[in-house]
Amino acid sequence: QVQLVESGGGLVQPGGSLRLSCAASGRINSIYTMGWYRQAPGKQRELVAHITGGGGTNYADSVKGRFTVSRDNAKNTVYLQMNSLKPEDTAVYYCNAFPAYPPWWGQGTQVTVSS
Repeated sequence: QVQLVESGGGLVQPGGSLRLSCAASGRINSIYTMGWYRQAPGKQRELVAHITGGGGTNYADSVKGRFTVSRDNAKNTVYLQMNSLKPEDTAVYYCNAFPAYPPWWGQGTQVTVSS
């Protein structure tokens, strides 16, 4: 059974950067496309970005050009580099497979963008 643990969130000022990590306890080998999702208060969870086993990426329009998703299959870890953060990026960020596999949802990591 795979367990996913997100980390790297925090409080950052607008325009700042954060790097999120998603470490898998089991093997998320290259056959899995992995995604980063976020859920803001009062809103539905949304897909932010995903990355295929081969490194192909796709982004939501709201983060395109600011966020970069990457992965290290040898370390069973997926990353989300977030630059030029905006207050509307405030949310709990989660990783999961894409499409999401419900048993893999973890606790997420809180990102707060505020001055």
